[in-house]
Amino acid sequence: MGWRNLLAGGRRARPLGADGRPGCLPDADGAPGDTQAAIAELSQVVRANPDAVEIYLALGNLYRSRGEIERAVQIRQSLVVRPGLDKEMQARAWFELGRDFKRGGFLDRAQSAFEQARRLGGDGEAIVAELALLTADSGDHEQAARHYARLGNPVAEAHHLVRLAVERFADGQTGQGYKWLRKALKAYEGSLEAWGELMRQAMLEDKWREVGHHLARGLDGVRPDQRFVLLEGLLDAVKVRELGPDAAMRADRPFQYHPPRALTAVALPLLERHDDDLLLQFYAAWMVCGDDPEAARRWLERTLVLNPGFWPARLELLALDTQGQQLGESFRTQLDFFVQRARELKRFVCRRCGLKRERVFFLCPRCKSWHSIKYRTVLNE
Repeated sequence: MGWRNLLAGGRRARPLGADGRPGCLPDADGAPGDTQAAIAELSQVVRANPDAVEIYLALGNLYRSRGEIERAVQIRQSLVVRPGLDKEMQARAWFELGRDFKRGGFLDRAQSAFEQARRLGGDGEAIVAELALLTADSGDHEQAARHYARLGNPVAEAHHLVRLAVERFADGQTGQGYKWLRKALKAYEGSLEAWGELMRQAMLEDKWREVGHHLARGLDGVRPDQRFVLLEGLLDAVKVRELGPDAAMRADRPFQYHPPRALTAVALPLLERHDDDLLLQFYAAWMVCGDDPEAARRWLERTLVLNPGFWPARLELLALDTQGQQLGESFRTQLDFFVQRARELKRFVCRRCGLKRERVFFLCPRCKSWHSIKYRTVLNE
């Protein structure tokens, strides 16, 4: 899976609280019996006081929490057409109607309702957050980028600008593709996705010096603890180009794919500049192991100077040490089995929620944190 496939991993909308942050719906807790009792009590109050808008809104929330979307929608729709309702209450009713539609799976109607809430109530954080989620899920990356810019989330903004660039490149609109990549880096200089796509485009045209140029700038521009993502993505993109996506997936293990010398020629001098970066030394060893096992050994030994407990390096040193050794057939079979299985361990983890994945991610599938990926340098992470 190359940079394009990594970028295409969409996100599903999740409920937002009143503050606009992802979380549980405030109306979704409580036992079913308690909810039913609350509905009955609120219904009596509404019948006694039909002008009680707040109670109508609360009643609609309870219906939504029980999955009775049609009833919830009816309540909101009765409010949005009520004469004399002030703009603030109209905006709230439209916002809740949007949440009802989203819960029911009517995403187009949900987006229209949120847009109406925004026209009446302005760019409130909760409203814009819902619109950002919906436009991202629908593939409207330009609008999603605008909404994330309003929310002050440059990481997500840049991500969707890069998605736009990928679409333009796929359509043969190269100039437009580079335009959106420039905008992405202007929004967020540390965009892993933007630097990765720049390298991928240069690699597709065999412009290896350009690949090196983008890699150098990317290594300086992204967060130091995320530099490894650039190397992982670059190796993946080259592998897909050379082997095709199916074969590339089968070779998706450290030290199992050996990149072309053109890549190592431009990458290794850059990695040598970052001799204090544990993971960059590891990826350098990976790049050279096919042509020069002894050079790979030296790179791996550097990582152990930086971190003696770095298990991936010890694993690969063990694999190198057994090459050429006179081992019993049974022992070698068992050793090779354990080395291969160890290489299959999920290498990446979300620093926020601890989710482990075998492939690079930009947005955590579980907690929806942007750029929270971490390499598992110790086994108990």
